[in-house]
Amino acid sequence: MRKSLRDVLAEARRRLLEQPVESALDQSPVDLRIVGRSLLHATFVGAAAGLVGVGFVLALDGLESLILHGGVGYVPMRAHGEDLKRAGGVFRWWLVPPLLAAGGLLAGLIMRWAPETRGGGADATLEAYHSGNAVVRNRVLPAKFFASLFTLSSGGAGGREGPTIQIGGAIGAMVSRMLRVNARERHVLLLAGAAAGISAVFRTPLGAALLVVELVYSDGFEHDAMVPAVLASVVSYAVATVVYPEGVLLSHGRYPFVPAHLPLYGALAIFTSLGAVLFLKLYERSRRFFGSLTLAEPLKPALGGLLLGAFSLVLIFCLSKLLGISARGFGLLGGGYGLVQAAISNEPWLGHGWVAVAFFAGMMVAKAMATSLTVGSGGSAGDFAPSMAMGGLIGGAFGRAAKLLLDDPRLDAGAFVLVGMGAFYGGIAHVPLAALVLVCELAGTYDLLVPAMLAQGIAFIALRNHSLYHAQRRMPRVAPPPGG
Repeated sequence: MRKSLRDVLAEARRRLLEQPVESALDQSPVDLRIVGRSLLHATFVGAAAGLVGVGFVLALDGLESLILHGGVGYVPMRAHGEDLKRAGGVFRWWLVPPLLAAGGLLAGLIMRWAPETRGGGADATLEAYHSGNAVVRNRVLPAKFFASLFTLSSGGAGGREGPTIQIGGAIGAMVSRMLRVNARERHVLLLAGAAAGISAVFRTPLGAALLVVELVYSDGFEHDAMVPAVLASVVSYAVATVVYPEGVLLSHGRYPFVPAHLPLYGALAIFTSLGAVLFLKLYERSRRFFGSLTLAEPLKPALGGLLLGAFSLVLIFCLSKLLGISARGFGLLGGGYGLVQAAISNEPWLGHGWVAVAFFAGMMVAKAMATSLTVGSGGSAGDFAPSMAMGGLIGGAFGRAAKLLLDDPRLDAGAFVLVGMGAFYGGIAHVPLAALVLVCELAGTYDLLVPAMLAQGIAFIALRNHSLYHAQRRMPRVAPPPGG
């Protein structure tokens, strides 16, 4: 005799009341204890990384304003969403090389305490993740914080986001030790902290979470870390918006989808890939050069800063004479988002002819050299922001050249800038999906989703044998069952 629905429900209720709660949880297909614990831990990591990330940005802005802007009179161009926009006084150009050398020396002395903090920080974070226990020493957090602070505030040609990957990862590792979680959860919290660190500075919560889970492998995702990384990134973003107003980094226009322009975006991906290979060659040669020197390790980033200062002064004076304007604020130093904003906004001083094309192409090469001197010498600065900037500069040059050659009023150089940013970094870091979302979040628009998808796919294939991160690994493959 078939039981009624009421009888079935009554029997289920009786069994549930008789069964111990612990036993019911053990037999559940979804272990709510593990889910709840993981989310709670990710929340702790996100909040801590958000607070430290905001503190890092505030300290960097204050020190940069005091030394680089007020003391030297050098104020780099800023993107629309960057908050610090102060005017500089008299340009004391003779202070640029010694200031960069001093910043590199201070950073080098700090990094002797924790050698794994040299360079951008993403490679060291990936090495820690791929190690057996995902161990990051406690000293990494203060060492990376202050080494990056001195490198960037003195004008180092790197970004803020790279160091916060390692800072956030160190926070995730510290929290995992405090909570005494198992080995798998330590790996997950390391990535969650890295995502939270990027989100606090870059203010791209979804892109930051996608980046860390895609960055681990050159050909796959770390799926287990996805939800904790998203949660930590959201919490960190919420903390950051308490201090910094919510908004996008790059202002832009509207970019209607024009199917006839898709071949141009495909061609842009090829040019972007060639530019990425050029940057990687310059970067590797810089690393080998500084690595071969018999100098003490703290002197290498100091020498890199000195060479960067001399190079930047030559470029500043040449551009001032050629363009007839004060070029001291060009984005050679720092991350370079100000140059990208100029390329998107089509600033009047750029002109409308081939001069602007040559300017952006030349600045891309100059930015590649500057970043190689800072990061390649061991300076504690990120390679993330400069890579994005270089891709945007290639897009700015390509878009203007296409407009001049085709005379198509529907072409907007700003669209090629944004697509070039994502294709460049997505290709050399093997993170096409993350780079796609990051650029959309940076600009606050998904108008360019289809062209960006095309460019990302081409760049990913073209750059499959080139990588910015040596610690990135191929995803382990599971052997098929016998006879399967």
